[in-house]
Amino acid sequence: MHREGRPVLRAALPGSIEADVAIVGAGMTGLWTAYYLKRAAPELDIAVLEKEFAGFGASGRNGGWLSAKIPGQFRRFAKSRGIAAARALEREMIASVVEACEVARAEGFGDEVVRDGLMHVATSPAQLARLHAQVAELPDRGWIEGEDFRLLTPSEFDERVHVAGSMGGYWSPHCARIDPARFTFGLARAVERLGVTIYEGTTVRRIQPRAAITDRGVVSAPTVVRALEGYTGSLEGHRRRFLPMNSSMVVTERLTDEQLASVGWRGAELLGDAAHNFAYIQRTADGRIALGGRGVPYDFASGFDRQGRTADAAVTQLGSRLVQLFPGLADARLAHSWSGVLGVPRDWCAGVNHDPATGLADAGGYVGHGVTSANLAGRTLRDLILGEPSELTRLPWVGRTARDWEPEPLRWIAASALYAAYRHADRAEYRTGRARTHASARIADLISGR
Repeated sequence: MHREGRPVLRAALPGSIEADVAIVGAGMTGLWTAYYLKRAAPELDIAVLEKEFAGFGASGRNGGWLSAKIPGQFRRFAKSRGIAAARALEREMIASVVEACEVARAEGFGDEVVRDGLMHVATSPAQLARLHAQVAELPDRGWIEGEDFRLLTPSEFDERVHVAGSMGGYWSPHCARIDPARFTFGLARAVERLGVTIYEGTTVRRIQPRAAITDRGVVSAPTVVRALEGYTGSLEGHRRRFLPMNSSMVVTERLTDEQLASVGWRGAELLGDAAHNFAYIQRTADGRIALGGRGVPYDFASGFDRQGRTADAAVTQLGSRLVQLFPGLADARLAHSWSGVLGVPRDWCAGVNHDPATGLADAGGYVGHGVTSANLAGRTLRDLILGEPSELTRLPWVGRTARDWEPEPLRWIAASALYAAYRHADRAEYRTGRARTHASARIADLISGR
């Protein structure tokens, strides 16, 4: 995260080459796919192509939640493939948290990975009502109270972390804290040790059946995997495939003992709230608080972030949110800020695809829950590419492709209006103290399909 500087670039593609598998994108999806493919079939010649460096995008800049949250809406997966299939996806996500932790430790980059779970807090009656409604659905989804989740009273929540205005919440064990940059850089090194080649400083302009066309030559391969997530729109013909959503973060300086005591956060649990413009938070291994949120969520014409630089408005919003939740940090200096781009499909549900006829494969659209999803996607793509039917290849996100997003300026107008509506709803819910979700948020959910 904030401790990892820009790495020395690996060599670029030397010219046109042939490979067995070409993977476009060296984020978590591309790296996990390469890792599991090479482990299963060591004879494969795998080339990973990356414009910047491995872990440059959201994989290295996220909030560090290795969480079991599914990348989409449970009800949509259930509607398309049935409740049993949706439950299977959720259980595989839970298993993937454990799997990713075990691989990290086995490969030597898991020293700071801590599986202490995830807490969600409510700080208004409307948020509390939403959390209780979410928890009420969990048993029908196969979750067991006391094993998979536990409701927390305000006093129980306060024993874990002091959040101003806390009305309680819930805790789930299915989450681990990671430093995303260290984690992704470690995964890249593990992939290289297996014999996979990562070419950095290489821009892929177009993909087609059995070829990736770059600015440095053509990589010819029977299988070409698109693993660009929020940067999918950079490929020719893919501009409207995903909405590239900006997610921004701030991190404090190292906190004093007095500041840490005011927060009361001794464990490594991850923390989120139930606001519409929600915050995701971690207490870092070196004694800081890192907080993220949507900030300025979308740039016109599916524009991408600029080397991770964060808009001043986003930094101000996130800094204010930090102090709102933790008043004792009012004097804490913000040491760093950054942004990353995540991919949002039109139906807000991720997909994993492979077409044996063309050799084209892809995974992404994780809607902000990509850290664990990328691990599961990598193992699923392994089975699909190797032609080995499995429980993973039957999951309901396999073969799922949403329609494209609307053209501009409709896309920008809609995204801007929707997030303005969510911000308005949060303010109104705090102001009125009512337990019902504000109408502007309900309308925004209906329009967006969120």
